[in-house]
Amino acid sequence: MANSSSTDVKVLGAWPSPFVIRVRIALNIKSVKYEFLEETLGSKSQLLLQSNPVYKKIPVLIHGGKSISESLIIVQYIDEVWNSGPSILHSDPYDRAIERFWAAYVDDKLFPSMKLINTAQGEEKAAIVEQAIEGLVLLEEAFQKSSKGKAFFGGDRIGFLDIAFGSMLGWLRAIEKMGGVKLLDEAKTPGLVQWAECFCADGAVKGIIPDTEKLVEFAKILVKMKGAPLGKN
Repeated sequence: MANSSSTDVKVLGAWPSPFVIRVRIALNIKSVKYEFLEETLGSKSQLLLQSNPVYKKIPVLIHGGKSISESLIIVQYIDEVWNSGPSILHSDPYDRAIERFWAAYVDDKLFPSMKLINTAQGEEKAAIVEQAIEGLVLLEEAFQKSSKGKAFFGGDRIGFLDIAFGSMLGWLRAIEKMGGVKLLDEAKTPGLVQWAECFCADGAVKGIIPDTEKLVEFAKILVKMKGAPLGKN
């Protein structure tokens, strides 16, 4: 296991970003102390621009003076570097490929469809909600296969796909509240409903997933700022 003090490990991010949340949960799972450097909404620090000159977005992990970008790449890096802690990715190559596939699905399909819900109206909104629910039903099926009857996608412990999707739960709930819709429910996604409770109650997650009301207020600020980005990567 790599030995690091909080001064060796820094996370550039912002509290509402689900992509930053992924990194923080992974570090918590590995019991790695780190310094959280909060970026200011609507601006980019010089450290961020220097650390991620290609995308210029959060999150960025700085470890021993070296920078790593892209949330899922950072999570994999953390798993490999602090390898004596609980494993985040499956040891089996096939299982690892499957969880990477579904993590990409969350980023490329599921979360983008959910974000559109509160900007649409009428029939368009209904169609987008239906699409998001269909996506969650697919993820429910993946959960049933991956978990093998246990609490998490990763089995007994939080794994890679748990982090990838679980980081979105705060915004999922905020979208439900703002849009007056129900995305996760016992009828269509019973496994995910129970999983979400277990995930948020885990010691590595507590205190990191933002409160729903706080996210709703933040979303209102974003609208006033004409949709300033959350720094997705």
